[in-house]
Amino acid sequence: MPVLTESDLRQHLSSGEFASLYVIFGEEKYLVKRAAVKLIKKAAGEAFPEFNRNEFPSTAGIDAVADAAEALPFLAEHKCVAVADFNLEEKNQVELNKFNELLDNLPESTTLVFWYPTLEFDPKKSAKWRNFLKKAENRGCTLLCKRREASDLRKLLLKEAEKAGCMLSKDNASRIVEYVGPDLNALLNEMEKLCAFADGGEITRSMIEDMVPKSTETTVFLMANALTAGSYEKAYQLLDQLFSQNEEPLSILGALSSSYVDMYRVRAALQSGLPATAPSGYGEYRGREFRLRNAERSAKGISEEGLRRSLDLLLQADLQLKGSKLDARIVMEELIAKLLLAAKGEAA
Repeated sequence: MPVLTESDLRQHLSSGEFASLYVIFGEEKYLVKRAAVKLIKKAAGEAFPEFNRNEFPSTAGIDAVADAAEALPFLAEHKCVAVADFNLEEKNQVELNKFNELLDNLPESTTLVFWYPTLEFDPKKSAKWRNFLKKAENRGCTLLCKRREASDLRKLLLKEAEKAGCMLSKDNASRIVEYVGPDLNALLNEMEKLCAFADGGEITRSMIEDMVPKSTETTVFLMANALTAGSYEKAYQLLDQLFSQNEEPLSILGALSSSYVDMYRVRAALQSGLPATAPSGYGEYRGREFRLRNAERSAKGISEEGLRRSLDLLLQADLQLKGSKLDARIVMEELIAKLLLAAKGEAA
């Protein structure tokens, strides 16, 4: 069977015609969980769920999973066996052989679901996962739950506000997405909080500024914007905020480096006669085009030579953090000073 879309899975649920095997995985864990919960409940049916719905944790052995999958349903035509975060990398060859034998001989009366609510894996980097997904596509179905596009996330927030009887502008919906990031769990939690506070009224920008915590990525973007604008006071204030939140220096540096790489890619696109969003062809920008729009605004305050110098400074700081005993905060504060000078076109 082909790789499923969310729409395909809804058709399976409504028709009640299930494949013998499903693998549900992907970066967007909210969608992974939602799809798996619906599938497991529907495939198990309503008759004797204590017997016909077997759910296993990641620590389950393949023998236990196989015994459950091969057992006949109890006074029903169908049953479901589900395993969360089954990690192939932890299995030896004997277990993998049993695992492959199970997939090759699944009874028609059983739907076996492997779903990944927390575990991340990259089939491009692992033959085990690659072979697993290929076999799953041959024996059943796979569903990859990707991050939603920024436009879809905005629509979702507007819909959630409407359901709660609140008013939310498109601009403020975009601001929430930029502050929180694309993770649906985090976005829906923030919307629930904002709707409760608004209590049927308008969700204003001031509410968002006061109540929505900015992700590390967002805070670092604001820092990069302050640096290219020459606003040293704001840049140091944001750095202090990140340290007060116990963010790891390497994480801060990594996010800051990403902001400057975004600016450099946008500058290169514009100089080639392409739009600022041209780098969205890279996988890391899919659904996060706002990064490129932010980078375009930030890059206006710094020259191409300043960007190159800044990237060199970021690399030097990375080497210092990883290869010296210098205090991390001193390294970061010195980096901020040098980046400010680079933005002004001055040598550090």
